[in-house]
Amino acid sequence: MLCAKLISHGPTRNWTKHHETRRHMALIKNGKFFQPPHGGSEDFKELFARVAAAGVGRPVDKDGFPQGPWTPDLLAAAISQISVNPTGIELRTVQLWFENNDKGISSNNIRWLARVLGCNDPEAASAWQAELSAAQSRLVAKRRAVRRSWNDLRGEQDVEHQLPAVPEPAADNTQGGRFSIARVSEAAFSSKSFLNLPASIFAGAVALQFVSYFLGIHSVTYADEDGIEKQVGFLWAPNWTFLFIVLMPLFLSLVVHQIADWKSTGRSRLIANAADSNQLGDWQQRVDASSYTFAAVFLICIGFAGIFQWIYVRLIPVLHGKGNYAIDWGSKALVRPDEIGVVQQVAFSGAAYLYMSVCFYLFVAGLILLTTLIDDFTHLEESLHGQLAAGLTPLAEEVGTTIMRGVFRCTVAGLLIAICMKLQSLYVVVSAPNIWSWLVSDIGSVPTRLGQPVDWGEYSMPTHYTSLLVAFLVCVVFTFGVTRIGLKGYLDIPLPRMTTAVLFLTLVYLLIGVITGFTVLLGIGIVVALYGLIDPGFGTSKKGLRDGGYVL
Repeated sequence: MLCAKLISHGPTRNWTKHHETRRHMALIKNGKFFQPPHGGSEDFKELFARVAAAGVGRPVDKDGFPQGPWTPDLLAAAISQISVNPTGIELRTVQLWFENNDKGISSNNIRWLARVLGCNDPEAASAWQAELSAAQSRLVAKRRAVRRSWNDLRGEQDVEHQLPAVPEPAADNTQGGRFSIARVSEAAFSSKSFLNLPASIFAGAVALQFVSYFLGIHSVTYADEDGIEKQVGFLWAPNWTFLFIVLMPLFLSLVVHQIADWKSTGRSRLIANAADSNQLGDWQQRVDASSYTFAAVFLICIGFAGIFQWIYVRLIPVLHGKGNYAIDWGSKALVRPDEIGVVQQVAFSGAAYLYMSVCFYLFVAGLILLTTLIDDFTHLEESLHGQLAAGLTPLAEEVGTTIMRGVFRCTVAGLLIAICMKLQSLYVVVSAPNIWSWLVSDIGSVPTRLGQPVDWGEYSMPTHYTSLLVAFLVCVVFTFGVTRIGLKGYLDIPLPRMTTAVLFLTLVYLLIGVITGFTVLLGIGIVVALYGLIDPGFGTSKKGLRDGGYVL
C-alpha cells in the first residue's frame, strides 16, 4: 500500500510541478510579464488601473516577476520606443490614463498600449487591442448614461433635440486640474516637433520686420550732435533682427531638444535600472515644484521688462516730445513727426516690446527647465548609486555626458544673445554712421588706441543691464551643471575646455565697448562659440553618445 501511494502520488506531484512551471512560463513573453485579457466587463479606467498595477508588459527579473508596476514616465517611454511609432506620445497623455477622471484613450493610442501589454507579440497585442477597445466603449457608454441621468434630474430631456450635440472631450490631450504657468511653460518646450517653438519666435520676428517696413521705420537716419548721419532703423538693430531670427530660435531649439531627449530616452533608461522606481518621482512633479519660480519670472518679464519698460522708455518720451534715451527706431516720432505719427509709433513699439518680453520669458523658462533637468538627473543618479551594489552604471555616465554637452551649448547660445544685445545698446550712444562702421573703426584703432576707454556719452542704456542679466543667468545655470554633474570625473566631457570657453566668452562680453580693440576679441569669441556649438567636446571622443543619446 505504501508503495502504491508512492507510485500514485509521484506522477501526480511531478505533473503538478510541471503544470505550475508551464503556467508560470506562460506569463512571460519576450522577457516581459504577460497576462491574457480576461474579457470582463471593466471599463477602460478599471482595466487600465488593474494591468498598470500588475506591471503587465514590464520586463521580468531572474525569478520571472515583473519589475514593479507601470508609472506614467515608464509607460510613456515604452510607447515612445516602439519603432513604428515615430511621433511617440506625450507624458501628459499617459498621466491622464492614471488619473481618476473621465478621460479615455484614443483609438490610435489603443494600438500602442496593446503592443506594450501584449509584450510585442502579434497575437497577444491583437487580443489586448480588442479588450481595450471594448473597455473604452464601455467607458463612453457609462459617461453618456451619467450625463443622461443628470439631464433627466434637471428636467432637460429635450435639450439634445433643440441644440447641437456637444462633442466628446478629447480623450487624451485635455489638461486637467487648475491652471499652472509651470505646466504651460513646460508644454511649450515639450512639443512633438522641436521646431514648433523656435519657428514661432522666428515668425514673430519676421512679422515685426515687415510691419516696420510698412511704417517706414526699417531705415531711420538722423544727424547727431557731431553732425554725423546715424542709422538707427529697426532692420539695422541686431538685437531686433539677428537676435530673434537666429540666436533666440537656436537657444530654444537646443533646450527643446535637450528636454525631449531627457524625457523620452535618458530618464526612462535610468529608471529602468532602478530597483524601486516608485521612489524616484516623475518629471512633472519636479516641474510643478517650480511653479512659484515660473510665476515670478513671468511677472518680471511681462510686467516689468515688457510693459513697465515700454511705458517708461517708449510711451512717455514720445508723448512728452523728449527723453533721456538715445534716438533709435522707437523714437522716430520725436525727430521725424512728419513721417510717422505718435499713434503708429506707440502701437508698433508696444507690439515689439510685448513680443520681446514673451521671448525673454521663454528664454528664462528654458533655463529653469534646464536647472530642473540637472537636479532630476542628480536625484536619479544618487538613487541608482544607493540601489546598485556595483555602483554607477555606464548608462548614467552616458546620460550625464549628454546633459552637460547640451547645457554647454545652451550656455554658449545664451552668451551670444547677451553679446548681441550689448553691441546694440552701445552702438546707439557712440558716434558712428552704422554699427558695421563702428566695428570696423574699432579694428582700425588697434595700432594707435588699443586698450583705451570708449566714450559712451551721457545717455542711459537699459538694454545694457538686461544683457548683463542674460549673461549672468546662463553662467549660473552652467555653473550649477558643473557643480552637480560636471565635477564627477567619470563623465566623458572636457570640463576644463568647456569652462575656459565660457569664461572667455564672458570676458568678451564684459570688454565690449569698454576698451578700444574689443572687436578683435569679439571675432575670436565668435569663432570659439561656433566651434563649441558644433563640437562641445572640442575634439574629444564621443563614446558616451550612443544607444539613444543624440550627438552634441
